[in-house]
Amino acid sequence: MGAGIAHWAHHTLGIRDAGGRDMAEPRIFTSVDDLRSAVGEQLGYTDWLEVDQKRIDLFAEATGDHQWIHVDPEKAATGPFGTTIAHGYLTLSLLPLFGPQLIKVEGVKMGVNYGTNKVRFPAPVPVGSRLRATATITGVDDVTGGVQVSVAFTVEREGGDKPVCVAESVSRYYL
Repeated sequence: MGAGIAHWAHHTLGIRDAGGRDMAEPRIFTSVDDLRSAVGEQLGYTDWLEVDQKRIDLFAEATGDHQWIHVDPEKAATGPFGTTIAHGYLTLSLLPLFGPQLIKVEGVKMGVNYGTNKVRFPAPVPVGSRLRATATITGVDDVTGGVQVSVAFTVEREGGDKPVCVAESVSRYYL
């Protein structure tokens, strides 16, 4: 769905989660030609996701990155942001959660993450922030057995004036 149609559908058709909140619906692509024709189009917005201290702490455990700015609320309170902040790579790691809310490719045997072309973290994510993403398909290229799709994601923080993550993700879909 385009952003305007998605907005209409959420409010007119009542697409909501168990708590009665509007839910993001992915743009569904049924062919490579559909993907190619969507290059340059914004795919709408995901649901908001709160980044709490538990998520930050679990990421620190998973990666071994226990820097105080992330995991020590008392010390971080006197630091440059006045609170703990999420790891940049935690924010990047949310793309597999956000992506399926924006894009769904049907009729493929398998899809895999192929990598990223460029990643930046222009602004911090203070604990308790609510994030959402939007994305634009930037390229669709033929590869052996399928297509490689590049998608430019922008993750924003509610109330923030700059994105917290911009990344071009590359996926391969095998047909």
